[in-house]
Amino acid sequence: MSKKSSLFACQQCGYQTPKWLGKCPECQQWNTLVEERMERSDNQAASFYTLNSKPLPLTQIEMDSNSRIITGIHELDRLLGGGLVTGSTTLLGGDPGIGKSTLVLQIQNQLTQAGKKTFYLTGEESLAQIRLRAERLGIQNQNITVLSENNLEVALQTVAQYEPDFLVVDSIQTVYLPDLGSAPGSVSQVRECAGKLLYFTKSKGLVTWLVGHITKEGSLAGPKILEHLVDTVLYFEGDRGQPYRLLRTFKNRYGATHEVGVFEMGEQGLLEIENPSSFFLSHKEQSRPGSVVVSSLEGTRPILAELQALVVPSHLATPRRVTVGVDSSRVALLAAVLEKVCGFVLANQDIFINVVGGLSLEEPAIDLGVLLAMVSSLKNKMLPPSYLVLGEVGLTGEIRPVAGALFRILEGKKLGYKNILLPKKSAQDLKAVQGNKDLSGIEFYPVTTVHEALGFLK
Repeated sequence: MSKKSSLFACQQCGYQTPKWLGKCPECQQWNTLVEERMERSDNQAASFYTLNSKPLPLTQIEMDSNSRIITGIHELDRLLGGGLVTGSTTLLGGDPGIGKSTLVLQIQNQLTQAGKKTFYLTGEESLAQIRLRAERLGIQNQNITVLSENNLEVALQTVAQYEPDFLVVDSIQTVYLPDLGSAPGSVSQVRECAGKLLYFTKSKGLVTWLVGHITKEGSLAGPKILEHLVDTVLYFEGDRGQPYRLLRTFKNRYGATHEVGVFEMGEQGLLEIENPSSFFLSHKEQSRPGSVVVSSLEGTRPILAELQALVVPSHLATPRRVTVGVDSSRVALLAAVLEKVCGFVLANQDIFINVVGGLSLEEPAIDLGVLLAMVSSLKNKMLPPSYLVLGEVGLTGEIRPVAGALFRILEGKKLGYKNILLPKKSAQDLKAVQGNKDLSGIEFYPVTTVHEALGFLK
């Protein structure tokens, strides 16, 4: 006996309704509801996700000390919290052409060299296309098994015969289950295929990576439950016009979230950048008006970056506020602080802010750097060389402490930044570790207000 049902599902957010609507009530998008027919037998529905596990007291659960698999790509291993976890499922997203397929192919090459068995299931490329990419990357590895198949039921039967340690599905939007009447990439197909792969991964004890498409808004395509099902969500960031790529964790059940791995796209694929701060500051040779070096904490890693500001008289009725790499509303807030607290007139000035290298910095610890860069450009004054700026700016002009000041300072010292302009409270907290030899040779310049910080511009 089989069950048949039909409903309309939003392809943007997964909202379901028994009748068609022009506008989705959940995500407010137009013309995104598509009819999906589902048919499944009672026996199949009953056994679809059965793992047949037994309940155990927490203290009697055995820990597997060999559950981590080292990929050999140090940036990726650090990002994941120490390597791949057996029985885990990872979702990898990013813009088209940014390097998702390149990364998974490089991972498989590293794992096979370590004696692991890998399987590449592709639903959107032919076998010849995979071979061409491998040759471009210099990968000549006969231990990587590749299958081009869209039917997930057929594909998993083949995968089970090979018993791999690592499985790649490229992409989750191109595979389908024939029992469902909807097309590949629809909400029901993505949800059910992900559930099937999750069950297969847990029951076979392998590692599965799902490559996912993104929408025009930049979010992962498919229902939100897809991100809840998997253990780890990784997202590739970066401009394809720039050589660098950021691999960021948005979810990780086995490690810290919001960690960032930095790679550079070259002719031989993705190359690790173990010291991203030196990479993004490689062209900064001397101080200039409007240029300030700040530190942003990405997960547990501090990254130094150069902020540049250009403040010029505007010839428009409404002056422009153009920002690249920083939040435009945050820049408007800091400009208002300068006008209210410090008396600067910025209402007739165009303000342009850019983070060199195409980085995107979001945390408030860069506030003081943005503010000093704007005044530096406006007054044509410079911050002395080898200065690193830390601090959050309040609406009344006070400088607030930042988290992880010690890690930021030590990262700055590696690159020769030994003069630290920072909040007074952060400087007081660091006195407890003044005996640490790592802080020797560093000069602290504590400030409590914006007025004090502006005094360092010469």
